[in-house]
Amino acid sequence: MMSMYWVIQMKIDRQAVYEKWGGVCAYCGKVIEFKDMQVDHLIPKRKGGTDDFDNLMPSCRRCNHYKSSLDLEQFRDMINKIPVKLMEREYIFKVGVDYGFFDPKQRSITFYFEQQEEWEKEWGEKWGS
Repeated sequence: MMSMYWVIQMKIDRQAVYEKWGGVCAYCGKVIEFKDMQVDHLIPKRKGGTDDFDNLMPSCRRCNHYKSSLDLEQFRDMINKIPVKLMEREYIFKVGVDYGFFDPKQRSITFYFEQQEEWEKEWGEKWGS
């Protein structure tokens, strides 16, 4: 049976992970409720990742499920291929493209946390922090 200390410690860690990127998914940037947040390992444990705070990311269910045990570049590659897969497999998506609802071009994916880190770096350089 877990001691109360470990239960409290786990909640504190989850709260810290949740607050790490301001209550949004570190990958897609969608606002998530604390109760819906899943803690993802940036570097999967299967690939040598740890439970260190720097390796833990707040994630929405969809991103965590889709990322699974992929490393960041594998996940980025899989996200980048979504338009191609939709064009190959989904007839209704093709109809939507024909009518201008969707732009199936592949794009370079920058995850939310990467955008924030870049902004913080630029802001720090600009303001001397």
